[in-house]
Amino acid sequence: MNALPTTPLAGLKVVEMGQLIAGPFVGKTLGDFGAEVIKIEPPAGGDPLRGWRLQQDGTSVWWQVQSRNKRSLALDLRAPEGQEIARRLIAEADVLVENFRPGTLEGWGLGWEALSALNPRLVMLRISGYGQSGPYKDRPGFGMIGEAMGGLRHLTGESGRVPVRCGVSIGDTLAALHGVIGVLMALYHHKVHGGPGQVIDVALHEAVFNCMESLLPEYSAAGLVREPGGSALPGIAPSNAYPCVDGVVLVAGNGDSIFKRLMAAIGRADLGQDPELAHNSGRVARVDEIDGAIAAWTRPRSVAAVLEALTAADVPAGKVYTAADIAADPHYQAREMLLQQTTRTGRTLMVPGIVPKLLGTPGSLRRPAPGLGEDGEAVLAELGLTPEQIAALRARGVLA
Repeated sequence: MNALPTTPLAGLKVVEMGQLIAGPFVGKTLGDFGAEVIKIEPPAGGDPLRGWRLQQDGTSVWWQVQSRNKRSLALDLRAPEGQEIARRLIAEADVLVENFRPGTLEGWGLGWEALSALNPRLVMLRISGYGQSGPYKDRPGFGMIGEAMGGLRHLTGESGRVPVRCGVSIGDTLAALHGVIGVLMALYHHKVHGGPGQVIDVALHEAVFNCMESLLPEYSAAGLVREPGGSALPGIAPSNAYPCVDGVVLVAGNGDSIFKRLMAAIGRADLGQDPELAHNSGRVARVDEIDGAIAAWTRPRSVAAVLEALTAADVPAGKVYTAADIAADPHYQAREMLLQQTTRTGRTLMVPGIVPKLLGTPGSLRRPAPGLGEDGEAVLAELGLTPEQIAALRARGVLA
């Protein structure tokens, strides 16, 4: 009897043509759970992410996370020979991930019709700024533009001030996660129902828009345009950031029973027992009064003292974590969310753990991020190319 694979996606072959964030985050996620991911990147410099933000030994530390569990094939897709090699790889693959502007792959002879004819079961994930159709499809689009068009940027910040970035490339990451979901659904459909593969079309702004909660229904029902609420959660109370002597604390006291416990903990049982404040609608009408009472209690206290008191009262509360806080936190450690990864140069780097946690077949960190073209010879040899053919491709600059 054969043993079950130790990872859920063992045996899945993925070709990743994406670069920077959205497409590669898909490849990282699938690779974390056992898929074989072959990343195709340009011979001249590779994926630009290799040079983004903090560098160590000439390579971005972000790259070490984004490209773990992948193999690198440095191939010039603009060259006919490179395109032919890509076709041979995709003919054997289960999934193709790309995040070029619509029409780019078609210009290289690698569009859906051509590839699906080679591999009818292929699942092709296409991530772009505006999707593969519609009047905006040919516009260039990055994550920040998707965040703006999806409605998120308008809400991020404080009323009357310029909208701010949330701090990370959330639009790209949301698109990637929607892409992973689409890939897994398409693979499941093929396995259970048969039939050919299919295209998954993810637009950055649509991935953001899908997470915008009641934004559109509120406008549809009442013409209400939600405005930025700063640190508060508009329409739900109390839920805000409150000042302490050494920082701020976040308190979510918006459940009816939680509110009563919170008011008791801060010495304002009068508010907790007020019938007008028994439900959210009444609390929203008097949110300034409630926030003022909470802030009056937190302001002379330390963050640690506030958290201790509210934890004892079973009220959701937390501090604002920095990277240093995360790295030292025992809960992160206990949950294996702080992994030690050894880079190709022998350095040890702390990197985020693997999410989600599958208790039966968990993901794993099997290999560090590759050097540019590190796996090219092995990948091409598996396709049947001889050492002489590989050397000729390298001599012509098709292969790094």
